[in-house]
Amino acid sequence: MREMSATGNSTLGGQQPRKHYGITSSISLAFPREIDHIYTQKLTEAMKPFGVFEGEDELNHRLAVLGKLNSFVKEWISEISESKNLPPSAVANVGGKIFTFGSYRLGVHTKGADIDALCVAPRHVERTDFFSSFFEKLKRHDEIKDLRAVEDAFVPVIKFKFDGIEIDLLFARLALQSIPDNLDLRGDSLLRNLDIRCIRSLNGCRVTDEILYLVPNKENFRLTLRAIKLWAKRRGIYSNMLGFLGGVSWAMLVARTCQLYPNAVAATLVHKFFLVFSKWEWPNPVLLKQPEDSNLNLPVWDPRVNPSDRYHLMPIITPAYPQQNSTYNVSTSTRTIMNEEFKNGLTVTDEILQGKADWSKLFEPPNFFQQYRHYIVLTASASTEENHLEWIGLVESKIRVLVGNLERNEYITLAHVNPQSFPGSKENRNENDFVSMWFIGISFKKLDNSDCVNIDLTYDIQSFTDTVYRQASNINMLKDGMTIEATHVKKKQLHHYLPPELVQRKKKSLGDINRSSNGGGSKRCSLDSSQLDSSRDTDIGTPFSSPTPISKPCQPASTPEDNSSSPPQHPVLVFMDSPPASELSQPKPEQGMSIPVIGSKPITTPVAKPPTPPAGNTIPTVVGRSVIPRLAASSPELANSVNGAPKRPHSPSLEDPPKRHKDTEVFSDDSAFKEPYPPSSNGLDGDEGQTVEALAETKAMPIPTIDTSRSQRLPSKELPDASSPIPTSNLRVIKNSIRLTLNR
Repeated sequence: MREMSATGNSTLGGQQPRKHYGITSSISLAFPREIDHIYTQKLTEAMKPFGVFEGEDELNHRLAVLGKLNSFVKEWISEISESKNLPPSAVANVGGKIFTFGSYRLGVHTKGADIDALCVAPRHVERTDFFSSFFEKLKRHDEIKDLRAVEDAFVPVIKFKFDGIEIDLLFARLALQSIPDNLDLRGDSLLRNLDIRCIRSLNGCRVTDEILYLVPNKENFRLTLRAIKLWAKRRGIYSNMLGFLGGVSWAMLVARTCQLYPNAVAATLVHKFFLVFSKWEWPNPVLLKQPEDSNLNLPVWDPRVNPSDRYHLMPIITPAYPQQNSTYNVSTSTRTIMNEEFKNGLTVTDEILQGKADWSKLFEPPNFFQQYRHYIVLTASASTEENHLEWIGLVESKIRVLVGNLERNEYITLAHVNPQSFPGSKENRNENDFVSMWFIGISFKKLDNSDCVNIDLTYDIQSFTDTVYRQASNINMLKDGMTIEATHVKKKQLHHYLPPELVQRKKKSLGDINRSSNGGGSKRCSLDSSQLDSSRDTDIGTPFSSPTPISKPCQPASTPEDNSSSPPQHPVLVFMDSPPASELSQPKPEQGMSIPVIGSKPITTPVAKPPTPPAGNTIPTVVGRSVIPRLAASSPELANSVNGAPKRPHSPSLEDPPKRHKDTEVFSDDSAFKEPYPPSSNGLDGDEGQTVEALAETKAMPIPTIDTSRSQRLPSKELPDASSPIPTSNLRVIKNSIRLTLNR
């Protein structure tokens, strides 16, 4: 029997069933045709080679492991209860339970995926018991390996492998005397008087259960979500950490599609998913149900009350109280990339349902290393494997800071980070180092009335590295040998970093075909275009000074230093020859390089030259034993003005800091919770075209799109306080002037 949304019309006795799911009427109530079932079967077959379905043996193995873990938890809670002198009758009924959430609970986990689980205990069991006595009990178990506790995380967790299956186990203590086996976590009253860490731990289960409750047909939802998650991973847009969407966000988008087409099967739902979200007017929020206030005084997403919530670019709101935006990391670049992928997906699924293509075409990966002329290679290295795993986790979590810094540069229209990291090649690292690399594709603005222009990336890069080093110092992670290095390379130089099969030119990519069919070049849509707000949603840039740019005429030159094989000890000259036609529409000048004018040279101590590839230009930031005194931090005015600035010319200087736009907008109605199109009056197919088209025609909610209060919404360890000093002990920072020259 289909489950019903809390926002719909209830059914009592012989009354008519509800008319719609979610907060609006359905777009279509049409039932599937025979051909739709055939396309759905073909979709299932196309996904099988990618390992998205587990066999019966693997599923049974997971169930057995979870059963053992559940018994293990009950045994531990009984032992704790006895040690705290509870009467025997209470100990016998104290209970305890393991709940699952995430992809496993949704039923869309893939082969080898981990399990997200939650240990729920009664009120007399403390969190300290979980991380002490329970941790020790796990340590003594023969089937449990790789055990580690992260007690000081935003959501505290114990990680381990149980009989070969990776498990992330959270803990929540409820204000109950006992935990029955039939406990339902969806009730808001359970959150009363709970510790904030318990509320965060419960949130995953509550959101997952609410999503499943709000979809019309669970099986159609699951198969559709499997397809969309596979598509997102193959297209390189699956990463909450890097500013794309994570698993729960994709699940909510699919769930909303299922609500709008409640009787459709998976093949139809995949197509309708792209139809709906290629026309969605962001930043209108995606809501599965009308938000409710449980009067527990917990912070919820509400742009009428919270100014910071008005600045989110792509809000997708969790359905369980306290409602939160699951996509606060999305930036203008990542939203632009995902919007184009929605349009590409619509084009491909149109072809598939017309019999012109197979489902395998939907899962073709883009050739990221052929899409851009210029790239920034971000390299993180450490001297031991353990330090490296810790270091790359921190660096990856802050890459979105670098993307945000680059977006705010007035000459950069797109900064596209590839979520996949790559190991460092032997030729560009020391023999004993452990290295990971990320690649960021850069698109530059068209030049109109100037022959060439200097582009200063000093501040963009340095503020990112400052943020990472400050964070590492705040949590006592920074160790000798941990380095970050940013290198600018051209497409033709990528073979020094990557295997040939990744960088060789392939047949025209899916994205290029669709861009060509839309009458455009191969360049992605400019961030400055009329369709998008030019403001940004990024983390706070660090307020430290960098050399003030000096404008002088550009002079053509030919220099061998362009392919230097060692990191520079002087201000780095980063050269750019003429960008491709997709980036600059002006005629290409004569072959040659232009030397940018460099300001005063920062004083540095000569360092040993590790072997590096013979391509690109490096921005080294090195941790070593020698200490170079840092330049003084910039003035408070700069510290307060870096955040949320519009496009800025070069690096901000002390004399002319960027201005922050004041927030003057006040919401007095419910427009923040309305979807960007009117509900269909009768849910018939005939109204579908007008209903979906209204997505594009209706004016979006007037929400500015700069997040200026991220530091207030996130914990101090997620984003360090901007006033924290950069560590000077055991840290050497080489500050170089990083400037590009862009020819017309």
